[in-house]
Amino acid sequence: MSSDLGTLDAPPAQRARTPGWRDPRLWLGVALVAASVLVGARLVGGADDTVEVWSAGGDLAAGQPVTEGDLVARRVRFAEAVDVDRYLRVGDPLPDDATLTRAVGDGELLPSGALGSAEEGLTEVPIWAPAEVIPASVEPGSLVDVWVTPTPGGGASAKGSVLVLDDVLVIAVPRGEDSFGPGGSRQVLVGVADGAAPEVGQALAAAKDDRVVITRQG
Repeated sequence: MSSDLGTLDAPPAQRARTPGWRDPRLWLGVALVAASVLVGARLVGGADDTVEVWSAGGDLAAGQPVTEGDLVARRVRFAEAVDVDRYLRVGDPLPDDATLTRAVGDGELLPSGALGSAEEGLTEVPIWAPAEVIPASVEPGSLVDVWVTPTPGGGASAKGSVLVLDDVLVIAVPRGEDSFGPGGSRQVLVGVADGAAPEVGQALAAAKDDRVVITRQG
């Protein structure tokens, strides 16, 4: 048998080729990388859009003094820059005498327009009551209720007592001889919102007969 029959030609070696620019797999890979970069950029950019603002840590009443202890910081994303300016940012200083001009509910963002000074938007009314029915803890900034009793010397829980001024802000509690009236009554200066004229008149009339009782909130 010829020796040529025992010799077989080996097939040429197959070498890996670099994908050309027309290879669809190359463009698929590029598209996936570009999509990943775009999504990551949007996530990072979205995180930067949040602004830290103050919200109420509980129900806050109109006329109530506000401190940072009454508030909770929240991160919020606003659609428009003008919306951000409507609220108090955590980085903005809170006025020392900041007082609410309207009620703010628990968890509600604190509007910048809801803050004023203790006297802003309130009418000062001097309320006279027997010294023994004015809590010793009443001081400027306190929230008090003013009751009218059917008879002199009655307490707020007496039958027939009427709440005439609810959650009003104490602006001042005069000290010294000038704070005492006839019969040992004392004066408490409160801030009353517009529209409470009938209730104020009722309280002032009852004060002449020592039928006013003041109770403190909290």
